[in-house]
Amino acid sequence: MLESVFAQIGMILGLAVLGGVLAQWLRQPLIVAFIGVGILLGPSGLGLVEQRTEIELFARLGIALLLFVVGLKLDLHIIRTVGPVALASGLGQVVFTSAVGYLIALGLGMSPVTALYVAVALTFSSTIIIVKLLSDKREVDALHGRIAVGFLIVQDIVVVLVMIGLTAYGQADGDVSMGGEALRVLLTGGAMLAGLALLMRYVLPGLLHRLAHSSELLMLFAIAWAVIGAMGGELLGFSKEVGAFLAGVSIASTPYREQVASRLVSLRDFLLLFFFIELGATLNLGTLGAQLGASAILSLFVLIGNPLIVMAIMGYMGYRKRTGFLAGLTVAQISEFSLILAAMGLTLGHLQEETVGLITLVGLITISVSTYMILYSHALYERMAPRLSIFERQVPHRELDSLAEANNEVDVLLIGLGRYGAALAADLRERGCRLLAVDFDPTTVRQHARDRYRVCYGDAEDPEFLATLPLHQARWVVSTLRDPAINRLLLHGLRQQGFTGKVAIAVSHQREVRRFAQDGVDLVLVPYADAAREAAIRVMASQSSVEPREGENA
Repeated sequence: MLESVFAQIGMILGLAVLGGVLAQWLRQPLIVAFIGVGILLGPSGLGLVEQRTEIELFARLGIALLLFVVGLKLDLHIIRTVGPVALASGLGQVVFTSAVGYLIALGLGMSPVTALYVAVALTFSSTIIIVKLLSDKREVDALHGRIAVGFLIVQDIVVVLVMIGLTAYGQADGDVSMGGEALRVLLTGGAMLAGLALLMRYVLPGLLHRLAHSSELLMLFAIAWAVIGAMGGELLGFSKEVGAFLAGVSIASTPYREQVASRLVSLRDFLLLFFFIELGATLNLGTLGAQLGASAILSLFVLIGNPLIVMAIMGYMGYRKRTGFLAGLTVAQISEFSLILAAMGLTLGHLQEETVGLITLVGLITISVSTYMILYSHALYERMAPRLSIFERQVPHRELDSLAEANNEVDVLLIGLGRYGAALAADLRERGCRLLAVDFDPTTVRQHARDRYRVCYGDAEDPEFLATLPLHQARWVVSTLRDPAINRLLLHGLRQQGFTGKVAIAVSHQREVRRFAQDGVDLVLVPYADAAREAAIRVMASQSSVEPREGENA
């Protein structure tokens, strides 16, 4: 056994890398590899790593950041844009899975409380895994992708409510009735929400605006705010998870949320590594053998039942069977939140280690299988399409309306709102162009937002941020930054995201025109030679393929 915690963490990280490489080769999410590494290193495996306070601390920080980022990305606009289907599919799937899962768990001989935990654990799907898989397939912005993200947000809201309920249930004892504890939670929660509302209205916007002038300080504040929120949630009688989630929600309406979220993703994933490894290390392989039958039954229910209910709801609401099938596959696994809920139940004394092992085993099975189902979703649909007509109305009216509304919402993504960029934006807007502008200066973002521009705060060098932009809708991406290094990073990021539109790049010198032309840029702008109005005319007029010629300013 390794006694030094530094040596243990080194062993964990080294094996996590090897496990991640294996998972990548098998096209599996890293969560599967991390739990496997935990089993390998824990008492049931090689026994090289014992539980340490430091490892547990990293795990709790990872969970806090996970909930913070979920709250930060709580974009209710996504739910509105995909209409009632996100709410109906999300809530319908939650109710169906919980009810049927509870009956199945009771049929397997579980106690009512254990069966309730298992049923709830089967309900939630992994936002992290689904968004990653859809991003890799360039389908996040497809109709089924937007609907899936919409009902995953609904699930995220429900899971926080469940955590609040479990906290109240766990704190109620013989001297305090469940009703009294629920009333206390409601009053305390109302006071907490009122305090957050005041901060969101009067404090956080100005504070974030000031901090955003330094990206490092902004990230430090975000991490501190997540941890402080988790601490506050625990002090007020809620869980750390609920506090961190609400901390994220409190700055979700600011223009800096995408930048903060994209920068925190790597840190969140690194810290979550320790949670999954800690979870794997606590599993007793000796007891898992007795759970194989129950895990197989519950896994089949998740893999088949969850997609069926989503397809039924979406078909009834007027979506095509193909859209319902592709969206339904995204709920054919349980979530990292399911594992967090199981760990919470163990801490509260509601669950035994055997039940936590069962839920983890179901998670490993469903995540592994559903990953391949999503990766090969189109081939699966082609095979099963003739049998899916029952899930489609004769005229899928709602999907036709959704596609019409979503068509060409953004014509040009403009990067940089300096003097030249602002003039170009004004001319493009005058010509009826649907424009979304991006700038890294918070003062500039606020000023143009007041002028009713569609503008967001972000860093064009950050590929994670580029993934949040509606690249699938834009015909043009125009960068007015004039820094060759930044523009090359932007081009690389656009290629990584599979952008198929045209690209215009501003340069400072004529000698850079040929270089960017060779890189495949459609339009090269020299601001001192190209007036903003002329550039706007060229962007709007160049709807056909444009090949920059040597020496042309664009």
